[in-house]
Parts: sequence; structure tokens; C-alpha cells
Amino acid sequence: MAYSLISTLFLPSTFSRSPNSKPPPPAFDNFSLLKSFPLRPSRATTTTLTTTTVICCSSRTGTATTESHPHLTFSKLVVFTKPSSLSSALESLFIFCSSVVLSFSLLLANVDSASAFVVTPPRKLQSDELATVRLFQENTPSVVYITNLAVRQDAFTLDVLEVPQGSGSGFVWDKNGHIVTNYHVIRGASDLKVTLADQSTFDAKVVGYDQDKDVAVLRVNAPKDKLRPIPLGVSADLLVGQKVFAIGNPFGLDHTLTTGVISGLRREISSAATGRPIQDVIQTDAAINPVDTVNGIVDQLVKFGKVTRPILGIKFAPDQSVEQLGVSGVLVLDAPANGPAGKAGLLSTKRDAYGRLILGDIITSVNGKKVTNGSDLYRILDQCKVGDEVIVEVLRGDHKEKISVILEPKPDES
Repeated sequence: MAYSLISTLFLPSTFSRSPNSKPPPPAFDNFSLLKSFPLRPSRATTTTLTTTTVICCSSRTGTATTESHPHLTFSKLVVFTKPSSLSSALESLFIFCSSVVLSFSLLLANVDSASAFVVTPPRKLQSDELATVRLFQENTPSVVYITNLAVRQDAFTLDVLEVPQGSGSGFVWDKNGHIVTNYHVIRGASDLKVTLADQSTFDAKVVGYDQDKDVAVLRVNAPKDKLRPIPLGVSADLLVGQKVFAIGNPFGLDHTLTTGVISGLRREISSAATGRPIQDVIQTDAAINPVDTVNGIVDQLVKFGKVTRPILGIKFAPDQSVEQLGVSGVLVLDAPANGPAGKAGLLSTKRDAYGRLILGDIITSVNGKKVTNGSDLYRILDQCKVGDEVIVEVLRGDHKEKISVILEPKPDES
């Protein structure tokens, strides 16, 4: 703890009007005055000078100088007295009061013993650090916390309760209250809550979602001055090695920042909901959907509440099964007659009267683009629209055929 050191130095000296006569400097053990002040009385008299020096310091040893500790304050109380018992008593009382006042001032200032002498200079940030700090501060108001609530019935009281079954982060899309998040964050929710950066919480409604791409759009009825849409970039011109900053709000209390680099582009992962491949994923410490893909999906969800994606209307065999047959392509297991492929005449896999397996058509290309597995087929279809006519080349028996197919939307999206 900081304390007050009262040092009373009695310096007998004779003052005269001669300019060459100077009082001898006072001797200090562990402390030194930073500045000396020549003192001359108004009358040519001989008196005893009592110099009282009050120094505020910490329990650490060493010589205190304002050059090394610019925030340290030295208070010098200089008292001229005549050698008498009354003046000595008054002087002692004055010193004692000064000591008490300074001690209380240090206690009230809540200054720590270490901070009294250890003064850390302001740290200068590097340019890249400043850019990171600025990016975090400017974008955190756009990141929200989402709570997924589910209805549960108490087994004993039979009361219906809402309990949190999941949570995650999202971001503000526009001033109309649209919030973008992952589908797996809101899956199975009976109620949703969105907490903004200022800790205000609003009920959220599901506008739409795309299970295949793991994207969902919510909407909150929040004042526009509380909503800070996040600025969107372009992912088409990204390069491996560029820095990536991921801002989240995983617990609803404070935002987090994770940094990394782009380690790969055009990667592929499977949708957690449907197992359908998600192409052109950006690979970092965590998989991130491309901005361009999300932008297109969110626009459809905001306008129509759904994503209209074209399909061939087939079920196909796992890639490993086709590889065991020694062929390359997508084996059609089922092509319902009311689906696009069934209407066009694609053949399904079936068994004959003796139980022998008769392979269906094996798709080898679509619109001239080679198809070696299911991911290739999905990637080609993602570039098409509902109503497009595509040319599907199939291997049927020992020969190839080209079949025209009109793409249709999923039955539950029509």
C-alpha cells in the first residue's frame, strides 16, 4: 500500500546579501530533490531554516524521479520559523496534519502500490492490428444471438414449458428486420428469440429456409435504429492465403473474434439436414458458405419464403456401389413416373421374375458436362433453373442414349 513519508530536515544556514554565498545542499539518503530553489529572506538576519519535504512513494525501494515516473507528485512544504518551542510544536502539528491528508487522499484515489510507481506508456498498435480492431468494432453491432426454444411437457406436473434446445449466431440482413443464420440453428424450434448487440431481445418468425444449403432467414419486429445491416462482400475473387475474420456471439453475452486464413476454395461438404453436397465452400478453420451463394439464397427466401431448386426427380445409388460395378456415373435406382426423369423415359433399377438385378440407366453427362458421381450431378443442377431443358446422356445396357428432360421444382416447393 502507498504511504506518506514525512521527512523533516533542519538545515542551519546563515543567509546574507552576498550573491556568492549559497546555503549548503541538504543530504539525502535514498531520496533527492529534483529542483532546488534559492531562498533569501527579506531582511539580513540569521535564522534557522526548517525545510519540510513531503514525498508520496510506494513500498518499493529506489530513487523517484519525475523523468522515470511522470505521474508521481512531489509536494514540498517549506516553512520559515524562528527557533522557539511554540513554533516547533505548530510545525510538528502542521506536518502531522499534512501527512494525514495526503494518506487519505491516496486511499480515496484507489491507487495501488504497484501503479504508484509503475506507469505503462500507451501501447502503439501496428497498422494490421488497428485494421482488425476497427473491423471488429464496426461489425459487431450486426451480429446477433439466436435462441432456439422447444415445447416440452413436464412428466410429473404435465405443465407445458419452453426450454432452450439450441443457440447460435446470425447477422442483420436489412433494416426490415431480416436475420440470416444456419438452418441447423433453428431446426425443430417452436419459438425463436433474437438478441441484438445492445442486449434487447425480440421474438423471431421464420421467413424461410434452405435445408440443402443450411441457410435460414428470420424476421424480428425491431426499431430500424437498432438494426445494423452487415456490409456484404464478394467471394468470387478470393485467394488462398487471404485473412479471414469470424465474428460470433455464441453465448449472448459478448462477441468473439476468430482470425485465420483461407486455406482452400471450392471445397465440398454435406448438408447436415439432407446430406446433399454443398459445393464451392470456402475452407478456413470452419467451413463457410460463399457470400455469392448465400446472397442468392437469402434473396429468394426474403421474396418468396422458399428456395426453388430444380431436380431431375430420381433416386440414385451410393457412389461406392457404382464403383464396384466398374463404371463411372450415377446409377438411377428409381425414377417415378410423375417426375421429370420418369416422364422423359429414364429407366429405374429393378429385379426380374427370377430375382436377378437389372441395372437402370447410368447418367454419364448432363448438357455435355461429365458426371462421375452424385456431387457432379448436383453441381450441374445448381447452375440450372426450374423449367430448363437439359440433355441427359445415359448408359443403358451396352449403349449410350441422349434423353431430353424438363427440370421441375421439388414437390413440396411447387
